[in-house]
Amino acid sequence: MEPFVHGLILALGLILPLGVQNVFIFSQGAQQHTYWKAGPAILTASVCDSILILLSVLGISAIVSQVDQLRWILMGAGAVFLIYMGFMMWRTKPMAAERLEVMSARKQILFALSVSLLNPHAILDTVGVIGTSALRYESYDQWIFTVTCMIVSWCWFFGLALAGRMMKRFDHSGHILIVINKCSAIFIWLTALFILKELF
Repeated sequence: MEPFVHGLILALGLILPLGVQNVFIFSQGAQQHTYWKAGPAILTASVCDSILILLSVLGISAIVSQVDQLRWILMGAGAVFLIYMGFMMWRTKPMAAERLEVMSARKQILFALSVSLLNPHAILDTVGVIGTSALRYESYDQWIFTVTCMIVSWCWFFGLALAGRMMKRFDHSGHILIVINKCSAIFIWLTALFILKELF
């Protein structure tokens, strides 16, 4: 029972804060014509998180923490991507909800891959925190801990897209989503600046 509770609380603590990945999934839930059309983004983000969790438990955390160059490359590439993502969100134009530009499945997958695998803080949190925490368990208990973290991630992304979908029903003009995107862009730029500050 302890590995399950530990995995549940830890995964929730890591995934709840506002971040690029969360913002993207929420916006896809709001922008797509139906909930299930946001599926490519949800599934890609969930699979990426599961892979990162699995790799962290299998010991990649030890490699990242010991190789400074790898950490520098991850953070540098992540900062550049976050700046680009911020501009993409900022440039979203207000329009009626039914005319909002929607991403194709392919574009959703590419963006979800980017915000999941090029976000250095998410990677370091997952690899460092979950990977380190998993060390206290062995065999069966370690798998319970790992699978619990994965399940929390999947449930969160499906719920987040649903929350975006529900918000769309109250915002037929599309203006609330625009405000959220502007605020998210500022948050993303601040995150990128913080990463660059750590590098230099």
